[in-house]
Amino acid sequence: MSAPDALLPFEEAVARFDPVIGLEVHVELGTRSKMFDGAGTEFGAEPNTLVTPVSLGLPGALPVVNRTAVEYAIRIGLALNCEIATTCRFARKNYFYPDMPKNFQTSQYDEPIASAGHLDVDLDDGATVRVEIERAHMEEDAGKNTHVGGATGRIHGAEYSMVDYNRAGIPLVEIVTKPVVGTGSRAPEVARVYVQTLRDLFRALGVSEARMERGNVRADVNVSLRPSPDAPLGTRTETKNVNSFRSVERAVRYEIQRQAAVLAAGGSVLQETRHWHEDSGTTSPGRVKSDAEDYRYFPEPDLVPIAPSREWVEQIRASLPEAPAARRRRLQGEWGFTDAEMRDVVNAGALDLLADTVTAGAAPAAARKWWTGELTRTANARAVDLADLPVTPADVAALQALVDGGTITDKLARQVLEGVLAGEGSPAEVVAARGLEVVSDDGALLEAVDAALAAQPDVADKIRAGRVQAAGAIVGAVMKATRGKADAARVRELVLERVGS
Repeated sequence: MSAPDALLPFEEAVARFDPVIGLEVHVELGTRSKMFDGAGTEFGAEPNTLVTPVSLGLPGALPVVNRTAVEYAIRIGLALNCEIATTCRFARKNYFYPDMPKNFQTSQYDEPIASAGHLDVDLDDGATVRVEIERAHMEEDAGKNTHVGGATGRIHGAEYSMVDYNRAGIPLVEIVTKPVVGTGSRAPEVARVYVQTLRDLFRALGVSEARMERGNVRADVNVSLRPSPDAPLGTRTETKNVNSFRSVERAVRYEIQRQAAVLAAGGSVLQETRHWHEDSGTTSPGRVKSDAEDYRYFPEPDLVPIAPSREWVEQIRASLPEAPAARRRRLQGEWGFTDAEMRDVVNAGALDLLADTVTAGAAPAAARKWWTGELTRTANARAVDLADLPVTPADVAALQALVDGGTITDKLARQVLEGVLAGEGSPAEVVAARGLEVVSDDGALLEAVDAALAAQPDVADKIRAGRVQAAGAIVGAVMKATRGKADAARVRELVLERVGS
């Protein structure tokens, strides 16, 4: 086990050095077949069942480009404000790994399908940072190695390794930023929010499920330090395959602290890839970083160039949905939410659910209350996403309609929601089955009021003496007698009427 890295306190590190970050984000496209062959792309299939001679790299097998993958790549490029190439081509990136059965990756090198774009990202406090995009190019994914035995899950110390080629050949788009400068101490936050913004964009475009826990989106995080903003860029490291927003932020922060300690001690940062360790929140050395010439790129001879017509590109542009950031701003204005309220909705992953609930008839404030309150607590307790709870926006809207109509109280509504989550049916069905409808018949309420007054005769005297707040004791007794199913406001009115008479 290597000794832990020396770290400079973060505040000192960013005071002494100017951090520069760059991100390479890979997104698996949600096509039904692979980039260059007809094998399926289903997640979780039995190992090595979604393969063809092409994805296994067998001799004589020839690739064919997936048109839908090209369309999705163009959609991404346009959404990132990129220029779409009039012609581009694939190249062979040569390197040996056991999860690359061809011993090369079919990618794009000097002719990407999209380049020279930008993406504006909104930080947590509302500030906006523009991230310049250098390129977005198409390529294929590698297979997956599983190293069995050992303590780290890596090949060193493993008893044996297995490889699954199901993922080999799945279409990817890699989005590469230009160096992101001027972010200072906010560099970790900028990196996290940038990847979050991309994830939201992929989903809005319909090009990927973009589930980071499945590896649909993976980020390679580049970090370098320089003595001042006007100095040349420093030597960078690349932390590979970081697959959660929190980890992206933590990896940037850790590398800033580690590199700052190296430089402060008079050392030099080594250009290398590094591994991210989620359990310890640290990085460790991988391999010395290869430059482009080390991969011996050359044009893929088995594929013709891609030349998307301008008409096709403009058709794709016309079909793009509203950008997620613009949609959030529009909805915030329509709903009348404060910045803090909207951030709570977004951070809870509830924006689409809330929008659908409002469409189903609920008031925005009520929809926000349910999704960011009771339902978020339930999702956290069950360790699932909000969208995976067994309740729909229509259910939430129907629940709120029962409250608004006086059928149930807000307190009873929580019991109804428990029933819906337990699979007992719709809100109306749960109300009927559990007998939760509010007691609104004045006759029944007056009986309960009279019984409570008889049990607490001194309360009536206090009310007559002007201490109206004493009515709360009778209201509480009636609510207890009706198991919370009385309308408290109406009970109070009846108490005052009874005592006054």
